[in-house]
Amino acid sequence: MDTGTESPFTRLGTLGIEEEFYVVDDAGRPTAGSDELVYESDPPAVLEDRIDHELFKTVIETRTRLIEEPENAREAVLEIRNALLEHARNHGFGIAAAGLHPLAKWRELEHAEKPRYREQLDRIQYPQHRNTTAGVHVHVGVDDGDKAMWISNELRWYLPIMLALSANSPYWNGYDTGLASARAKIFEGLPNTGVPTAFDSIEEYRAFERRMLETDSINDRGELWFDVRPHTEYGTVEVRAPDGQADPDRTMAFVEYAHALVLDLAARYDDGESGTDMRRELLDENKWRATRHGHDASFLARDGDGTVDLGEVVHREADRLGVDGIRELYEGESGADRQRRIRDQEGVDALCDSLRLELQ
Repeated sequence: MDTGTESPFTRLGTLGIEEEFYVVDDAGRPTAGSDELVYESDPPAVLEDRIDHELFKTVIETRTRLIEEPENAREAVLEIRNALLEHARNHGFGIAAAGLHPLAKWRELEHAEKPRYREQLDRIQYPQHRNTTAGVHVHVGVDDGDKAMWISNELRWYLPIMLALSANSPYWNGYDTGLASARAKIFEGLPNTGVPTAFDSIEEYRAFERRMLETDSINDRGELWFDVRPHTEYGTVEVRAPDGQADPDRTMAFVEYAHALVLDLAARYDDGESGTDMRRELLDENKWRATRHGHDASFLARDGDGTVDLGEVVHREADRLGVDGIRELYEGESGADRQRRIRDQEGVDALCDSLRLELQ
């Protein structure tokens, strides 16, 4: 039973970025290709230990190297993306990205044979069988376990901001769900997902991990799929809220924001600031508003006084933290609106093309 080293939290501000993508055919439709790309061929050296398949054979996950300096993050992301795209093209595939591929029909797609996923399918059943989701996960290093736990607790209010800005999955099984991020709602069908409760210390969180493992509730700590969590192997705070993105600049906006938030909260923790006491039900309401409305969302204010529009929050956060990416995302067309516009005006073929990755 692996619950991590005693003290993996040693460095503040490092980055690691995970992205999930869809393997697609010449027409941009999801197809089984992860086995061939991961196991049945020799990926380029830059992808060694940096790619893996996910639950469905159409989904593939990438991981950057450890990024020591944040200014090198975009280069690291493009290095992996370009290598994956060329590797896929060499084997007759394309790569696409969204929170959900609009034409991915879970009943028609093949599940991975990896024992971990077969066991999950058997244990979780229907919710996992339909889980065709793809997201962006940002790891930010933290130099103390209790600090990482406190930051994770505080980040819970900010997660709907990222989800609303990233919302890029209006379609599921070819159907317009009416949601901005259907991925968020589909993924919440799994156990141990969504906004977690607050933990008083990293040891309390470790005790929770141990109990879940000892009671066979999970097979490994990676199955605690919360929207944010202290990662007790990597020594990071992991933010898991955003939908998958085809445009690397959109991914980088969330990397920039998550990194700035963690550093800001780390400083506030070091200054002895007390945490925010906000009910999980209110945090869940904010997540629902982001899931449903995307860029048009308003949120229950942290101080309990009324609501605040996404735009106001974004401009305030951009000014406060000195970040530009989230402001640019808000001022541009949302992913969900773009998908609907392209499908309505140009059809599903154009929609599929719009989700493809291009070499950068």
